[in-house]
Amino acid sequence: MAKYSAVLDDVFVALADPTRRGVVRRLGEGPATVGELARAYPMALPSFMKHVRTLESAGLIRTAKTGRVRTCVLDRERLAVVEDWLAEQRHVWEQRTDRLEQFIGEEDS
Repeated sequence: MAKYSAVLDDVFVALADPTRRGVVRRLGEGPATVGELARAYPMALPSFMKHVRTLESAGLIRTAKTGRVRTCVLDRERLAVVEDWLAEQRHVWEQRTDRLEQFIGEEDS
């Protein structure tokens, strides 16, 4: 669990906001400019950029600036860290429910 700690904390904090989850969902379809992403949200561009910076600092997206246009790309490797952690948690809970089933089966016998 400690191997995920700081990275996982950053990712979950970034994903706690519905706007940022929406941006990640949209970038799952492919790269987009900040302007394209911002159009979907009723806020000023500087406020939207705070969301972009939060996602970027958590490692969920990468941005590149060409001229005046900043393009965002989803970093799928960072999402894999969350996926790995969730798989470990699922395994732990499945083992617990298996033991509970076994215990209940023994009690019924």
